[in-house]
Amino acid sequence: MPRTARIAPNEYVYHILTRGNNRQDVFKDKKDFEKYVEILQRYKEKYQFKLYHYVLMTNHVHLVLETTEKGGKLSEIMKGINLSYAQYYKKRCKHIGHFWQDRYKSIIISKDDYLLACGSYVELNPVRAKIVEDPKGYEWSSYNTYAYGKKDSLVDEHSMYNELSEDASERRKKYREFVKGMLKEKDAMKGEMKRRVVYGSDDFIDKVTTQYKVGAVIKPVGRPRKDGEIN
Repeated sequence: MPRTARIAPNEYVYHILTRGNNRQDVFKDKKDFEKYVEILQRYKEKYQFKLYHYVLMTNHVHLVLETTEKGGKLSEIMKGINLSYAQYYKKRCKHIGHFWQDRYKSIIISKDDYLLACGSYVELNPVRAKIVEDPKGYEWSSYNTYAYGKKDSLVDEHSMYNELSEDASERRKKYREFVKGMLKEKDAMKGEMKRRVVYGSDDFIDKVTTQYKVGAVIKPVGRPRKDGEIN
């Protein structure tokens, strides 16, 4: 996959994906997950970003965060988190060599219904990976905060979630139904974020791609298919 110019203006919502080098595990046990959460909390306080959704998988991490006017830039945030955790892991596990795979991937997300969809995509990762059948059964995720009111100091509930209902109980129920719908109707959002640079309505995509002169998706590498050729 080719490199694309990094677009990371402040005060946007981003879907971040960070993988272990060669898709190797970055979390060996509960202690590692807890350490990453601790580091995430520390840098959240330092750089004053908002964290809307997350999931920590065995060999990769998804974050949906929004940078703020008074906080740090996305590059500062991710450099701090990734470097701090890599140093911890290398020391604990005597790991040598590259830890994270290349640079993190970032997708600009519109702050509307697409943010809810992106959140469900992130929280359904354990389901797509066949680790659990229901996202509520996975511990290292923001799902249970939105769906059941689990206390999690990492999570900032966003306006699109709050607009589901004024009543907290009804809001959680509607969120569960929304994610369940994504699971059934869209196959857990499988492939939804593949190669995207911007995710949102047509108007939002047009605005961002025009302003920053980028494509909405990363084009695949390789020769174009000939007529009649099968993938």
